[in-house]
This record gives sequence, C-alpha cells and structure tokens, in this order.
Amino acid sequence: MKQYNAIKAKYPKALLLFRVGDFYETFGEDAVITANILNIILTKRGAGSESETALAGFPHHSLNTYLPKLVKAGQRVAICDQLEDPKQTKTIVKRGVTELITPGVSLNDEVLQSKNNNFLAAVHYGGKQLGIAFLDISTGEYLTAQGDQDTIDKLLQNFTPSELLVSKQKKNTFTENFGPDYLTFYLEDWVWKDDYAQETLYTHFNTKSLKGFGIDHLNHGIIASGAILHYVKETQHHKLQHINKIQRIAEDDFIWMDRFTIRNLELYTPNAIGAVTLLDVIDKTSSAMGGRMLKRWLSLPLKNKERIETRHEVVDFFIQNTDIHHKIGAQIALIGDLERLVSKVATAKISPREVNQLMHSLDAIAPIKKIAEASTQDAVKKIGDALHDCQLLRQKIKETLCEEAPVNILKGKTIADGVHTELDELRGLAFSGKDYLNNMLDRESEATGIPSLKIASNNVFGYYIEVRNTHKDKVPEHWIRKQTLVSAERYITEELKEYETKILGAEEKILILEQQLFGDLVTWMHEYIQIIQNNAMLIGQLDCLSGFADLALQQNYTRPTFIDGGALKITNGRHPVIEKQLPPGEAYIANDVYLDNHEQQIIMITGPNMSGKSAILRQTALIVLLAQIGCFVPAEAVEMDIVDKIFTRVGASDNISMGESTFMVEMNETASILNNLSDRSLILLDEIGRGTSTYDGISIAWAISEYLHEHPCKPKTLFATHYHELNDMCDTFDRIKNYNVAVKETKDNVLFLRKLTPGGSQHSFGIHVAKMAGMPQHVVKKAQKMLKQLEKSHKSEDISDTLKQSQEEEMQLSFFNLDDPLLEEIKNEIIDIDINTLTPVEALMKLNEIKRMLIPSKQIASKNN
Repeated sequence: MKQYNAIKAKYPKALLLFRVGDFYETFGEDAVITANILNIILTKRGAGSESETALAGFPHHSLNTYLPKLVKAGQRVAICDQLEDPKQTKTIVKRGVTELITPGVSLNDEVLQSKNNNFLAAVHYGGKQLGIAFLDISTGEYLTAQGDQDTIDKLLQNFTPSELLVSKQKKNTFTENFGPDYLTFYLEDWVWKDDYAQETLYTHFNTKSLKGFGIDHLNHGIIASGAILHYVKETQHHKLQHINKIQRIAEDDFIWMDRFTIRNLELYTPNAIGAVTLLDVIDKTSSAMGGRMLKRWLSLPLKNKERIETRHEVVDFFIQNTDIHHKIGAQIALIGDLERLVSKVATAKISPREVNQLMHSLDAIAPIKKIAEASTQDAVKKIGDALHDCQLLRQKIKETLCEEAPVNILKGKTIADGVHTELDELRGLAFSGKDYLNNMLDRESEATGIPSLKIASNNVFGYYIEVRNTHKDKVPEHWIRKQTLVSAERYITEELKEYETKILGAEEKILILEQQLFGDLVTWMHEYIQIIQNNAMLIGQLDCLSGFADLALQQNYTRPTFIDGGALKITNGRHPVIEKQLPPGEAYIANDVYLDNHEQQIIMITGPNMSGKSAILRQTALIVLLAQIGCFVPAEAVEMDIVDKIFTRVGASDNISMGESTFMVEMNETASILNNLSDRSLILLDEIGRGTSTYDGISIAWAISEYLHEHPCKPKTLFATHYHELNDMCDTFDRIKNYNVAVKETKDNVLFLRKLTPGGSQHSFGIHVAKMAGMPQHVVKKAQKMLKQLEKSHKSEDISDTLKQSQEEEMQLSFFNLDDPLLEEIKNEIIDIDINTLTPVEALMKLNEIKRMLIPSKQIASKNN
C-alpha cells in the first residue's frame, strides 16, 4: 500500500489500476468510483483494522472489457503494471504507470467510434485572440488555428472534442465563454509559454522552423499545439511517429457558420433524442476514413468554386460510369481503418491479426489504383496516380505472418514456417513431442514387460509414467516413485525429465523469438506510415464522392450550377431529411426559392404554424451546404453564386442554465447575425420577436428587416413570421417581397398545402392547430369566441399603419414605448392644439401642462424653490 500511495500521489486526478498478480485493483475513492461505473463488487482490504480501505478489482485479461467503460464515463485511467517478473525478485515487485488513458487520448477500439474522430483540443488565451489545436492520436490528424471567441466557439462545435485542455488560470474564463459542457483538464501556466511550445514542436517534428507547415505566424495556435503535445507525452505516449505534420485550419477557405447555425440546422448533432441529422441521411460511405472525412466536409463547406466543381465532376463521372463506380465501391468496402491501423504500427500497439488486416486492406487498394489510373476523368486519374500499391510491404507481411495469426501474440502461432531456421527447429522439438513420447512408451513396455504403461503430465511434477498396481512389481529400480494412487503409482525417469526440460525451454524460446520477429516486422513497417496515411486520405475522398453518387441516384439529386452575380435560384427544392422520413408513397411538396441582391433580397414568408415555413428555411440552407461540400442537391435545378456565410435563427431555445431566457438567446443570436454580414451571406430568420410582447415583437422584427434591407451588403434573407403586419413592408422597401405557405380552409378545418406562393397571409390558424393537437373542445370554442372579440376591438387600430407612418415621418419615438398610455395622452394633447389661435402666454401654459404630465408636481415645486 505504501508503493500504491506513492504512485497514486503522482496521478491524483486519475483512477489508478494497480496490477497485483492476475488482477488490476483499485483502492479507496478510486474503488468506489470504479465499482459504481463497472457494476462490480466493492469489498474491503484489512477489514476492521486501522488500514481498512475500499477495494474493487477485475482480472487483468478483462482490461479491454472494463477500460472502455471507465473512459467513456469521462475518467482518466492510469494503468500501473508490474515492471519485473515476480519470480526474479525476493522483494516487492517494481511497478510503474505504463500508460495514462483519457477520453481524448485513446487507441482502444472499444473507446473509439469508427466514423468519428476522437479529438483532444487545447485552447490558449492570448489577449484579443485565442489559439486552438486539435489532435486525434488514433489517426495522427493534427490541426491548429487562431481567431476571436466566435471563431474558436465555431471550431469547438465543428470538431466536438472528447477532452479539452485549458490553463488553470483561465478555468473560470473558459466556462464563462464556452459553457460547462466540455470535459476539461487544466494544465499549469508554464506549459502555455511561447518558447516552450515552439521547442516542443521543433523537437517532435525534428525541424528548426514551422514555416514548412504554414503555421509560423499563428503564435497563439502554436502555443495551443505545444500544450497538446506536452499533455500527450505526459500521458506516457512517446511513440508518435504517425503524427508527422500539423495543418492550419484556414477559416477563409470555408463557409462561416456560427454555433447557432450549426445547432439549428442539425448537421451532425440532433437537438432531440432520436432525431435524424443531415449526416445520417447523406452518409453512404463504406469506410471509416470516408465517414470521418464526410463529417469534416460537412462542418467546413468550401468557398473555392474550382474545388467544389472538381468534386461535382467526380460525382457526375461515377453516375455516368456505373460499372467503374460499383467496382471501386466494392473494393472500398473491403478496406479496414487504415489510419487507425497505421497509428497502432507507430505506437507499437498493433496485434498480429491487425497487421494481416492492414495487408488485406492494402490488397484491396491495388485494383482501385488500376481502375482509377485508367480513368478518363482527371481528378479520379490523379487519385489513381497518387495511390501507392505498397507491394513490397504486402509481400513482406504475407511471407512473415501466418494467415490465421492470433489477436494476442501469446495465444497462438504468429510467425510463418520457413521464416527463421531456429524457430522451425524449436517448433519441431516442441510439437513433435507426441511421437517421441509414444516411441519411449513402446521401448519401456518392451523392456519391462508392462503392457499398460501410460505417460501424462500435471502442474505439480510435470511428465510421469503411470503403472497399475497389478504390474508395480515389474518396475525397474532406476525409476523414481513420485505419487501413489488407489489403483496405480506414478514414476519419473531421467530421460523423461530431460525431455521435459527441452520441451519447456523450447516453448519459452519460441515465444521470445516470435515476439522479437514480430517486433522487427512492425519496426520495419514504420517507413510506410506516411504512405499508408496518404492512401487513407485518398480512399476517404473516393469513398465520400462515391457515396455522393449513390445518394444522387437513390434520392434523385441533381448537380447544382454555379453562376456569378450573387443570385440563388432553387427550382422544386426539397428538405433532404424530412423527405426521407415521409411515410411510403407520400411525396414531398417541393418549393421554388429565388433570392438576389438587387430585386428580391428579402422574402417575408407568412403562414400558419405547422404549414412548413421552417422547413422551407432549413431546406434552403441545406441545399446550399450540400452544393458547397461537392454533393448533388435535392432539387429539380439549382443556380447559385458561392455563399460565404450562413446564419440561421430558427426555433426557440432556452439557455436557462446560463441564466438566459428564450428571448435573450434569440436576441444574442440575431445580434451575432447583424454584426457579421457580408454581400454573399444567406440569412434565415424564423419568428423573430415572438419571445416578447406583440408590440415589442413586431417593432423588433420590422427594425431588423429594415436594417437588412438598408445594409450596404444587401444580404439574401428568408424571414418567416406570424406577424402579418410585416407584409406591408413591401410597400415601402422595394427589395422585400411577400410570400405565404398556402392553406386550404374548409368550414371547420384547414388543410396545409405546404406550397410557397406569392403574396402575404392574413391568418395564423393557431386555433385550428390547437384543435388538431387534441385541445379540449371547450378550450377551442372559448378561444374562437375571444378571437372574434379581439379582431372586432382592434379593427380600427391597424398596427402596420402606425409603423408605416413612423417610417414615413421618421419619428424618433422608441419602438418599445408605442403602447405607453402617457405618450398616447401627450400625443392627443398636441394634436388637439389649434396653433393658429394660440397666444404666446397660452403656449407657455400648455407647455407647462405637458411638463406636469411628465414630471410629478413635487419635483416641479422643489425646482421652483
């Protein structure tokens, strides 16, 4: 326990799995946590004594079963192994931590998800700008960037790290900026120093500069990157040859989407349990590399027209050449996770069976290379030329390993026959023992005249000869008796003992030799790490584009056309997710959308709840996104200019845990949009202002629409609202057009047609929706009665007239006080004054009256005194 406590003191924030014989044990608070997570028995060590402590453990061979459960529960786990053979020491066995596994630093297949990266992130605060870095130790991907808080927030949303590193000094600041949901670990302040970070990176990459990686100007990004490498090495991961480059995340190359947009569009994270995301619908990849790459493409859509159209051309080629498409697709399906397999080569954690999997995956690449090289499509041909067939590597593995090599090198035959002469001889000695023993048995039976001799072995005294009691008088004197049974006796001979020593020695030597030869093979494979990583990247690209072709063929997607001029024209567009979830036989109601910066910049969409306004908004954004990741789109035709920013404000979302109401969240998100506009922005606003009073809401919605219309950038905007008063904006603002989602009204019901048509709507049909939802009849009838009364009483007070008059006369009264009764009274007083008959004295008296209305009489008296 003294040894345990000394090691635990070095890893206070990790669960320490302490190897004792054939078990991994945990003690004290660690044992309580472990037993709870793993649902294993919690016992006590030294029960009743002063040293009593909680104890929980499991067999060492069950580590791969239990370890992932601990890591998935958010625990950091330090594995403390025996560093020497207990047989070789008479004192306490030397122990030490051989690996520290955390949610962000793991190579265990049970912890990792095949189509998701497992990123460790670091955020460095550098004044106005922040640095960020991401590392997936299981694939070798290493990325960095720097920017303002919004940029870092967006990247954290995109990459969803499993674990995040921050300076201890910035613990509270980070939570204030980015919320409490990230699993964070806090490093000492000295780790976040410029010179230490640079030296760490120089040492790792064996360079004297970072210019070759294009990140030398990212000072804050470099510090974050250095902190990650420091942490990885602190967790006892020193074999990192697969991390051989660091890349800059060039924000200028990708569509800007803030965290609200990423969340609202449900690209890859659902907002509700069981909800379907866009990624779920479009993912037709068949390899782990393709799945991870597709998620990256979706989180970072391109702005470069040439790169986008290159992807479209490959998808088009696959659609037109189905034979090539199917052949490549069939081969990709045979390829394992090359990135993670080669990472295990670098970290020396690969098993013999996984080396064979790697070989078979490389075998499957060879036909793809031949097909792609012969292609008439330039981009496919380039991929074919860049793929490496790794023939020498494949041949070496085939010659060295058995086809049925085991998962664990200790559990079966790993090295093939004919590879090593001494190994073959030892195997001959160890595994031809049955013949040798049979020959010995025949000789001894003939020499002694005992017909029923039997040779066997046990763990107590090894090999023995068993003689039944009826023949024990014939046993020779040189046999040594070892055991007496009821009906027989057991003996050993010198020859048998010598043979046993040879057999046991051979088995031990075979194991040592196999481990040595396998280790040599894995070390030799290191020179192929970068080649295999490059192959993995190319196969991932082919897999994504092949998947896009499958998607287009299955779902009737079309190729978008890119035009200059800033317009977006969607003909019969569909929502890719909703379309897939419709009942069989039910067709999706497609809609046209046209936006530009000159004539139809803002579309004001009115219509009842449940009519499909939000679906039209979302599908417009998703069609643009799909087009700019290189995918075909769910529409009859799309003509569009490159979009550089997408903003959405869709749906109500409270942030009560952070102390913000629905309305506050709505205003925060809308403010973010209005402060970051560009002339190529696409803005989608849904029900802005509904979180406050009607008058406030209409005023805010009107002001926002006006701001967007008058902004020099003229951003393309879809604005869905239930404030029908906003329909009148088109009379004043020439680039605002009214549309409504059509409904068919019957005597007692309403039918949603879900078709976008020109013109505004004057009804919300909210009571009809309440009725459809199963609201009690009494409530529905009461609501209808109240609606008629309200409509009657408010007929003469047209709010839109007030707003239009406000705009025309440029009145400076606050939007937020239009319903103030005092202002209304003052207005009426002023309107009733006949200026033509008013004397100067009467004017002063009238002004004093108005002043009294605004300032209480006591204040006036004190001022006069």
